[in-house]
Amino acid sequence: MATNDKDLKVIGKPFRKVDARAKCIGQTRFADDIVLPRMLFAKLLRSHVPHAIIKSIDVSRALKLPGVIAVITGKEMPILYGILPVSQDEHALCIDRVRFIGDPVAAIAAIDEDTAFDAMDLIDVEYELLKTVASIDDAIKTLEPRIQDYGDGGNIHKKVHLEFGDLDAGFAEADLIREDIFFYEGNTHLPMEQHAAVAHYDADNKMTLWSSTQTPHYVHRALAKVLEMPASHVRIIATPNGGGFGGKSDPFNHEIVVAKLAMITGRPVKIALTREEVFYCHRGRHPVLMKVKTGVKKDGAITAMDFQSFLDGGAYGSYGVASTFYTGALQTVTYDVPRYRFRGLRAFTNKPPCGPKRGHGTPQPRFALEIQIDKIAEQLDLDPAEMRKQHLVPPNSLTSNYLRVGSMGLGACIDKVVEASDWKNKYRKLPYGKGIGLACGSYLSGAGLPIYWNAMPHSGVQLRLDRQGGVCVMCGSTDIGQGSDSILAYIVAEVLGIDPFDIRVVTADTDLTPVDLGSYSSRVTLMTGNAALQAAERARELLSTAVAEKLKTSPQNISFSDRMAFDVEHPENVITFATPILAARGVLFRNASSILA
Repeated sequence: MATNDKDLKVIGKPFRKVDARAKCIGQTRFADDIVLPRMLFAKLLRSHVPHAIIKSIDVSRALKLPGVIAVITGKEMPILYGILPVSQDEHALCIDRVRFIGDPVAAIAAIDEDTAFDAMDLIDVEYELLKTVASIDDAIKTLEPRIQDYGDGGNIHKKVHLEFGDLDAGFAEADLIREDIFFYEGNTHLPMEQHAAVAHYDADNKMTLWSSTQTPHYVHRALAKVLEMPASHVRIIATPNGGGFGGKSDPFNHEIVVAKLAMITGRPVKIALTREEVFYCHRGRHPVLMKVKTGVKKDGAITAMDFQSFLDGGAYGSYGVASTFYTGALQTVTYDVPRYRFRGLRAFTNKPPCGPKRGHGTPQPRFALEIQIDKIAEQLDLDPAEMRKQHLVPPNSLTSNYLRVGSMGLGACIDKVVEASDWKNKYRKLPYGKGIGLACGSYLSGAGLPIYWNAMPHSGVQLRLDRQGGVCVMCGSTDIGQGSDSILAYIVAEVLGIDPFDIRVVTADTDLTPVDLGSYSSRVTLMTGNAALQAAERARELLSTAVAEKLKTSPQNISFSDRMAFDVEHPENVITFATPILAARGVLFRNASSILA
């Protein structure tokens, strides 16, 4: 692939997204746009109390309502599931206990949504109330009742203690030691598209689920587990996604429920959550209480940092163990922190579970640290922009907690912000009550480990080249609005010398596409993009061999551009892009025949 930006024809150029026109004219079919023959509509009855034992559930009145086809409770799906192997703590419908307002206890399938909604009022649930754990402080003080029966004791989900270097020595070197306490209030996602899913169970006992999800691979795993179906009989299709932000990264109860209802009724079943129900799904940003102790020299250089975080995790695990580690892990990757200690704690509370929202676990401590940096700069009478820039982690270095930093463009970024904001003429010079400030942040690109550890690739891309000259990119990644489908098309088009809009992109279908672990952790462009690059380069090698044979030249002389293939030494020797595909198929056939012989 060309390394000089001037040689690039696609990458870096202002192309529209490959799905832009379809979205603009309303042609894109989201999950709630799917309509199947004889389709039923589902609703979930949710708890109106935050913490209680379920004494009884009587669905008899709901079943008698005309138009109601089926009503199910948790006893039909007793198997636990969850996104992390260490947090398999959710039931599709609560069996013996509810843990937050909105926890689902029953599900209805009816001929239309209004009938299903009316049936909810006819289900009688008897609760025995339990003590409500409403905050981090409550969770630490309340040993019983436990919201979950696992964790690090009482209502503590996870404790973490990591230390790197001699903190005492670091603080002894400091000219100034500052301690602050910060609280970051939680918040939630608000995608334009609410969660929705459609399930179809066919005559061959195979399940297809269309869902607005960021992680079809993990939904596939959870569905096969809870429904006790062979994984080969489960197909998940991630529909075009009207926004995710991390809030569609878990397998959800509504996805499993519609699949179960489809099995029971023998008819397709759809569910579309209301905006209120999306808040119950939540998995939003954790509220976090933080204590930060930082030692610095007179020029602002950090000598040691002691960071504590207490997370309000809500009622279930979700990605919470990872979020807890993330609140501490990335403090060292912006400014040089030679000695570092992190102590973290995640608590269970009777609230909707928190999870992976936009860099989960990192904005909260970044908020705390950046405010403290400003306070330190003020005490030392330093320019906070200059102080930050002087003490950045150098590129291609290893942090004190063994994180590898590759490129580092933060210094240039600070310079741009200072210049564009007229910082030097405004900072500490504006009228009383007016101010200007800056803050820096960082996050990783690409998830280093799969959720379920294995030696398989995290992303795969298959290219299908047909005899008409068509190119199809097949990948398991999900476009959640960030443009990953377009990235795939751009990369392949650049390598093969064709137009991005010549390419058909097929993604996020567990029957048709290779595995991709999901759209999260800023991983898709890095990991799926590299898979697409490798696949396209292999295809180009094959095509180059076939073209060289046809043009009677060396494969090294073949170049692809403008939907053509040509000999760089004799540019007049040129053929259309479709021609080498046919030729390459012939080469492959001959090679296969010789191997078989």
